[in-house]
Amino acid sequence: MFKIQTLNTIAAAGLEQFPRELYEIASEMHLPDAILVRSHVMHELPIPNSVKVIGRAGAGVNNIPIAVLTSRGIPVFNTPGANANAVRELVIAGMLIASRNICQAWRYVSELKSSGAQLEHEIEKNKKQFVGFELMGKTLGVIGLGSVGVKVANAATHLGMRVIGYDPTISVNRAWELSSTVQQAHNIDDLLMKSDFVSFHVPLNSETKNMINSSRLHLMKPGVTLLNFARDGIIDNQALIAALNEKKVFAYISDFPTTDLKNHPSVISLPHLGASTKEAEENCAVMIAKQVRDFLETGSITNSTNFPTVEIPRHSIGIRLSIVNANIPNMVAQISSKLASAGLNITSLLNKSRDDIAYTVIDISSDVSDATLNEIAAIDGVVQLRKLLPVSAH
Repeated sequence: MFKIQTLNTIAAAGLEQFPRELYEIASEMHLPDAILVRSHVMHELPIPNSVKVIGRAGAGVNNIPIAVLTSRGIPVFNTPGANANAVRELVIAGMLIASRNICQAWRYVSELKSSGAQLEHEIEKNKKQFVGFELMGKTLGVIGLGSVGVKVANAATHLGMRVIGYDPTISVNRAWELSSTVQQAHNIDDLLMKSDFVSFHVPLNSETKNMINSSRLHLMKPGVTLLNFARDGIIDNQALIAALNEKKVFAYISDFPTTDLKNHPSVISLPHLGASTKEAEENCAVMIAKQVRDFLETGSITNSTNFPTVEIPRHSIGIRLSIVNANIPNMVAQISSKLASAGLNITSLLNKSRDDIAYTVIDISSDVSDATLNEIAAIDGVVQLRKLLPVSAH
């Protein structure tokens, strides 16, 4: 019986992926095998030694202590693309909200005290202050062409916008999905100088923190609109405030409210609504449940932020060993030697690495004794060791 702990509410559609005869699921769990999380901050959370995998029902993993978990041999999964459509729609809404002064106009009408003919007179007299502009013919720059960025770029082309994209690490699959009308920027600065709107779809890391600073804001076209549905920290807030006050930036639409920006008249802050649709929550929950279940039962790794991708078929006979070890020479040979000394025949062996971590999956035709498992676990560099029974035996 596998034990799953949930730190946040996970959509029922996802939890239904775990057969009740094999899995126990609860928000309070003693010695869980896996933890499912959405936004709960885990950095100060004690994580039991029983935990074998963390599943994030969403894309961002800033709330998870990746480095600590990696050192303990625990893979962290996320769900890139599961909420992409929800974010795409909100980005498009953000452009429309900004270009047509929707929030300002709504606020103006809601605060009117008059009624009847006087209300109509005031509206007709003052509506000109909310005159906006159309998206058709404008240029959208998309920085980051992952699952969300590609969808945003393609949607904008259907609105009659000219789209420029920048992503030096775009995958082959995403490149195939991207509309042929989307132009390639040679670098970020090239994109910024040409865009009327700029939408960010990159993770927050050491390379992207304050990626948009005073120098890059200076490069932009006067009256540019910035849309940040990626992560707070990508834009230098103080430099942005100065650009907003100087009218260099027409509007900033953000899904990450901050104290210094949320009340600025040219800023529209949303309470992190990017993935807040029923469909996105269900997609994320189903996707992460399948990935976590596959790892626990077969050792397969899909969409891990800190481990290599490992696709392996389910095993119906024999024993499978799932081993996390330091990415150093002679590890596989030492493990194989221990199995050979025990008279065990290896029927399949797969070894892949990512940075300092290596992951080895070994299928053996017969059972492995606890003594042999202990010998393998004692090898210097082995971090985690699991014995997986055949699927039919669960």
